[in-house]
Amino acid sequence: MNEVIGIIIAAILCWLNFVIVDTYFGLPEQPGVKGARIIGKDVEKRGGDIAGGFFQGNILCSPDASAGTLMASIGSMLLGIPGGILAAFLVFIGNRLCADPGYAGTTGCLTATAIIFLASFIGLTPEMFIAGMVIAIFTIMGIDQARVSVVLGKIARKFNRHARE
Repeated sequence: MNEVIGIIIAAILCWLNFVIVDTYFGLPEQPGVKGARIIGKDVEKRGGDIAGGFFQGNILCSPDASAGTLMASIGSMLLGIPGGILAAFLVFIGNRLCADPGYAGTTGCLTATAIIFLASFIGLTPEMFIAGMVIAIFTIMGIDQARVSVVLGKIARKFNRHARE
């Protein structure tokens, strides 16, 4: 498969994986770790959606599904499927160190490992998923936090996971 097309497909799959998993586990509802509230309120002050701000704050301050997806990609590149499972264990430990009460990172890591395995049958490589995940994270955190928070807020509403504050 062409590398550029593979990276684009991997970026879309990574984005969907981590946004769906993190939204399902309630990242837009409330700040789960210290610092996420500050980021959420700051994004809201700049015209963003508070739920999207909490989502962004939670992924910045704790290893959630975004970190899990990236770790699964790296683990799968190094050791195959066992590497993805080992990465899930490391993300689980990271969540406990951050006093994160959820399991979004671990779940995101396991679902990403499964996605990487299944996508290998159409020619996508773990390296494409590493590049794709970096692009996916950049679209959430690096382009325009306020505008992206509005998109994340709309997704949170569809999942009935909008902020309670």
